[in-house]
Amino acid sequence: MIKRKWAVLVTVFMVLLSITLSAQATGLFDYFKNNNQETVTITKDEYESLKKYQKMDEILAYIRQYYYVEPDEDAMQEMAIRGFLAGLEDPYTYYYNAEEWEQMWADDEGEYGGIGIQMLGNYLDNTVFITRVFKDTPAERAGLLRGDQLIRVKDIMVDATTMQTAVNFMRGELETAVEVEVLRGGESLIFSIPRAIIHVNRVEYMMLEEQVGYICLYEFAGDCAQAFENALNELIEQGAKSLIVDLRDNGGGWVEDAVNIADLFLDEGLLFYSEDRYGNKEESYTHDGKTNIPLVMLINEYSASSSEILSGSLRDLGRATLVGVNSYGKGIIQYVVPLGADGDGVQFTVAQYYLSSGKEVHQVGVEPDIIVEIPEDMGSVYMQTGDLSDPQLYAAWEAAQNAAESVESAE
Repeated sequence: MIKRKWAVLVTVFMVLLSITLSAQATGLFDYFKNNNQETVTITKDEYESLKKYQKMDEILAYIRQYYYVEPDEDAMQEMAIRGFLAGLEDPYTYYYNAEEWEQMWADDEGEYGGIGIQMLGNYLDNTVFITRVFKDTPAERAGLLRGDQLIRVKDIMVDATTMQTAVNFMRGELETAVEVEVLRGGESLIFSIPRAIIHVNRVEYMMLEEQVGYICLYEFAGDCAQAFENALNELIEQGAKSLIVDLRDNGGGWVEDAVNIADLFLDEGLLFYSEDRYGNKEESYTHDGKTNIPLVMLINEYSASSSEILSGSLRDLGRATLVGVNSYGKGIIQYVVPLGADGDGVQFTVAQYYLSSGKEVHQVGVEPDIIVEIPEDMGSVYMQTGDLSDPQLYAAWEAAQNAAESVESAE
């Protein structure tokens, strides 16, 4: 199964690491040369590829023969794979062991054991911030807040490269506690938070004043596209004259969901395209059948990946007005790929994407039409859904009213 994520899959070899060795410290190649063993025929390129990893074979042979206790070769192989991928220096590329792979898909289904937070790692300064605290969860009850910088989970010092390891640890045994340390306003705070079953809601919606519909989309996963369409139809039935789509703190997810949601607002045309290192391009299109409701979208510094595809493309195609601050700048696509028959997998970056206009997003982000920053004294305030005391939402609400009035006057 191959899915594009802003993260996802191709077959990775690492074959040598899983070869069962019976050689001693002289190494696999000398062993086969000096012993009458069955052989297989391989090409010169395959031989040269295997030869690159001869040093690892030699190290393993030494460890097998001389290490002071029996080595755990499965653990060694897993750490070798993680280190192998770490050499790419790409925080969006990492390995999932079988347990992590299962948990990742459980997340996509929207129910899992954990503490109830959503995080985003910054590849520029290596920081990790909490971007959402789910309602009615242990994290909310303990007092974690959006905007807290996550710095430690038990003994794991958290940064962009160790974030997935920290996430995996927080998914431990239910009703047991995990110690979490965050930075808030320069102060270090430590929480002991019990794990529980977390139910993830991807979409919330409501009607704001003056018949302005409001949809908050938290992530591109699970059934979010269908839930979004249901919310849109319900708001239109209730008489919404314009619509706000809130993508703040939405770190992205499956690209297909972004395309399906964009399709609700556009007729047939190019939405965006991706390009790999060989110059191969893959284009994504929408289809006829759009709704004409005036559209305003909210973005912030944590709106990433699929959020930037959706917001940037709709703005560039003249279909939406963007309000907020410059987005995150994750303009890359990953493959998420299962490996072999052991239930594990890998996620790695395969391409960079561009808006239909050709604009680059990676490490640049999407700039809003109306820039509205959150005042410093409100930076850690966790607003309730649809709260118009939120200055960014209020600005979007005004823009949505103006857009509706423009349509009415044109008619």
